[in-house]
Amino acid sequence: MSSPGRILVVDDEPYITDLLAAALRFEGFDVDVAASGGEALLQAGKGRHDLILLDVTLPDFDGTEVCRRLRAEGQSTPVLFLTARDATEDKVAGLGVGGDDYVTKPFSLDELVARIQAILRRTSRFGGAVDARLVLGDLVMDEDSHEVWRAGQLIELTATEFSLLRCLLSHGRRVLSKSEILDEVWDYDFGGDPNIVETYISYLRKKVDCFEPPLIQTIRGVGYTLRLPR
Repeated sequence: MSSPGRILVVDDEPYITDLLAAALRFEGFDVDVAASGGEALLQAGKGRHDLILLDVTLPDFDGTEVCRRLRAEGQSTPVLFLTARDATEDKVAGLGVGGDDYVTKPFSLDELVARIQAILRRTSRFGGAVDARLVLGDLVMDEDSHEVWRAGQLIELTATEFSLLRCLLSHGRRVLSKSEILDEVWDYDFGGDPNIVETYISYLRKKVDCFEPPLIQTIRGVGYTLRLPR
């Protein structure tokens, strides 16, 4: 039976990496471990991982800096943060540097595995992409190559940004509520802050709607949609 993916677990507490590695191997994953930000960058630089499980607090520099450096190097591997910090600003900081999701300690192993599987399902590396292009005006999404263009220019998106844009594009002019977007993009029983949708909509606007005309529309009190101006 083939592995569902290879995961890099990054934490400076050996008992945590041992526990997580054992649980993930039980689920069939191949697992590598790292105990510092520097080691994580070296291992992640090999480009062989399907997901990085990244603790925020590390001995050399924190996990958000690891993620920021990976994204600056063009690494698009999904990142799931592990954090003991429950403040919204800490979570937003992780998402702001290109993270795909976060789990707050303490967490159950079942929840963690569910979130990992959810992220992998919404990336092209797991389960395959549909052989199709989604188009709205000069916005083009190629699900095979996992690329997006606007006005002929390639737009770099994280896995979650890509999934959110695909969700909006695939529903045409229909207005989607936050809960509908959570169900489709974060496809598990989401226990976090639903404002994660607003956060990612703002990220998409900065990348997709830096061109004219703006396509991402907020329908106040209802939700979000992608539409060409009338």
